[in-house]
Amino acid sequence: MNPEYEKLFGKQIPNAREKSKLTQEQVAAKLQVNGCDITRSALAKIEVEQRHVYPDEIKLLKEILNVSYNDLFEIKQSKNGAVANR
Repeated sequence: MNPEYEKLFGKQIPNAREKSKLTQEQVAAKLQVNGCDITRSALAKIEVEQRHVYPDEIKLLKEILNVSYNDLFEIKQSKNGAVANR
């Protein structure tokens, strides 16, 4: 994954997690139940951009945190249809 997108993603996870009122431990447990081999420590490293994130983790985090991909990557679309990073 592009390092810039990974950076945006890592920064958004704690925001989305806190909005969902979930701890790192709770999110890691939900990921594990859904087949991702991830610990709370690994999730913390993703949040501070110290660990690579995998596609299956991205998909499940989106579902667990009930957010869109645009929310996770800080992507917004302007009125004229152009896409830009926030």
